[in-house]
Amino acid sequence: MTKHKNFNGTYEDSLNDWATREMQANEFISVLSKLFYEKSIELVFYRSQLIDRSASLILYRHSYAENIIHKPLKVIDSLNLAKAILHCGVGPSKLDIGRLNREWTEEHKNYVDFEDFIKIKLKHLIGTKATFDKPVDVILYGFGRIGRLLARELIIQGNGRQLRVRAIVTRDNDERQIAKRASLFRHDSVHGPFRGVAIEDLDEQTIYINGHKVLMLATSNPEEIDYTRYDIHNAILIDNTGIYRDREGLGKHLKAKGVSKVLLTAPGKDDIPNIVFGVNHAGVNYKKETIFSAASCTTNAAAPILFVLEKELGIEKGHIET
Repeated sequence: MTKHKNFNGTYEDSLNDWATREMQANEFISVLSKLFYEKSIELVFYRSQLIDRSASLILYRHSYAENIIHKPLKVIDSLNLAKAILHCGVGPSKLDIGRLNREWTEEHKNYVDFEDFIKIKLKHLIGTKATFDKPVDVILYGFGRIGRLLARELIIQGNGRQLRVRAIVTRDNDERQIAKRASLFRHDSVHGPFRGVAIEDLDEQTIYINGHKVLMLATSNPEEIDYTRYDIHNAILIDNTGIYRDREGLGKHLKAKGVSKVLLTAPGKDDIPNIVFGVNHAGVNYKKETIFSAASCTTNAAAPILFVLEKELGIEKGHIET
């Protein structure tokens, strides 16, 4: 780790410096929370999540960045940049505060202050509105490993203004099954414990997850469920079971009342578009198409890298194993 400028000072100097930066980090947490919950603006630090992170971890991110970019990044600069974003009317977006911090560190002499910097750097986002007029309901069809990880990401990284997990559909939803699935959700053997609240209500057949009251439904015939009974409308249904992979099978979900789009978390068959974001997402008519595939895990891992290599350098021959 790069030596901090105050490591060579006295014990008291080092301790006081840390306390000051920790207070700045806590204030930064307050501002980025306002941006997230009130403005639908998510700040990340070189692609690392900042929401629901401690002050000490945020300070670590700033310290570690110096090893990568060979420039010290100060948390006070991240704080002032976040305040400027809050006050400059930036629209809903996902912004890398680490990158902005680096650019400010390198170019700050060219700007009057932090707000002047943000108004110029993010001028294309100032005054923009959300691309959606109301939150979209999400149904998870299946609650195995992939389904549980989907629920974690949608709930932890969302604020309820864009995608809302409303229901989880499994084969059975008796009390024992709901309790077991809630326990598996709370404790993942690879990703660790869920950072939040996940409590099952067996009487109402729901799992309360960080404010999301998620219905636990059961069926073996997807077309028979009427989701509108539960006030779920125009929902995106994410099928993570792998049982249905062709248009006929996945089309059963569209026959259920309340479902408008279906997303498969595996390679699709027939003419179902297999989408890897950043590679071929722009070539699909999202208004007309109703069934999509997120492709395979291998494709998602390899395609973006191969896409860049082919575009920039060209690939003559290759071999991939998984």
